[in-house]
Amino acid sequence: MKTPLAWLQLSKEKIRLLIAIAGIGFADILIFMQLGFKSALLNASVRLHQEIQGDVFLVNPQSTALIAMKSFSSRRLYESLGVEGVQSVNPMYIGFGIWKNPENQTTRQLMAIGFNPKENILNLPGIEENLDQLKLPDVILFDQQSRAEFGNIAQLYNTGKPLKTEIDGRQIRVGGLVEIGATFGADGNMITSDLNFLRLFSQRDKGLIDVGVIKLKEDAEVTTVVNSLKQKFPHEDVLVLSKEEFIAFERHYWETSTAIGFIFTLGAAMGLIVGIVIVYQILYTDVADHLPEYATLKAMGYTNNYLLILVFQQAIILACIGFIPGFAIATFFYHQTAMATGLPVIMTKSLIISVYSLTLVMCFLSGAIAVNKLKSADPADIF
Repeated sequence: MKTPLAWLQLSKEKIRLLIAIAGIGFADILIFMQLGFKSALLNASVRLHQEIQGDVFLVNPQSTALIAMKSFSSRRLYESLGVEGVQSVNPMYIGFGIWKNPENQTTRQLMAIGFNPKENILNLPGIEENLDQLKLPDVILFDQQSRAEFGNIAQLYNTGKPLKTEIDGRQIRVGGLVEIGATFGADGNMITSDLNFLRLFSQRDKGLIDVGVIKLKEDAEVTTVVNSLKQKFPHEDVLVLSKEEFIAFERHYWETSTAIGFIFTLGAAMGLIVGIVIVYQILYTDVADHLPEYATLKAMGYTNNYLLILVFQQAIILACIGFIPGFAIATFFYHQTAMATGLPVIMTKSLIISVYSLTLVMCFLSGAIAVNKLKSADPADIF
């Protein structure tokens, strides 16, 4: 089996080939990290939304995201019980309080979530077995996936000794551990009952809630109930969302209404440009060095298309080889980042396919620019 000419040309200059592989790998790492951070941001921002056991949600139309919720009257939520297909309703409270680290007394803001523990509406590890704890005064469940700055709460709790600290100056007791995870909007989280929430945030009006969670009967059609609720409630008063719309509502905020989504997308684009420049320089230099050979091939009857395909073959080979170290190193960085931040930085199949496709595009564009030099290979000028 004959070795392809494109590979023979690339492998002849081994130092140049290694530089090309390193350059493409670096560009891939940059793209992987930027897209990975963006994906982690969006996934983390809707992690809680995905685990809420509800079919339809009510929010204030002025709300923009979970970290910036506007309250609305709980009366609207209970009025929805009169709509056909609705089985039960549950109010949810969202707020931010100042947590005192029980180890060093430093303070840090965390997100507080409150709901009625008579019915669990959160499908999160640690909730179900600790519902009775939530019924006790001034007891909270701490998110053990919160950042380390909140203290080593899981280890302290597991010693079996009562673990007490303060939130907004009010003494509370940690009655259990849950798993939610930090987000770009909240470094830490806690869950408590609706009554305890109102004790912690005494300035809050008892009749105002942040999210209305509605469960439907098994035979109810979500779209039908959503439409019925929209007709019942004026848009300027309360916003009715299906679960998919509720998740999309949050993702849209982080992706379009903050600078973070733009920055990560721009970073990925810059990585693509860096890769194009590097591969172009390698291919252009290779074409320039072999210009006499290309001219000879033209004199022998080989067409421009044959030579163009040869250059594009080199570009594809570089893309395939350069992607491997970039993927391997990015996977390692993903793991380290997830361990350090608690964010869901995960190497997914769709992300791998996306970056590999961008790598092929990157190398193809570089080859398309580099072939301009090849077109000038005239046998008359060489000989």
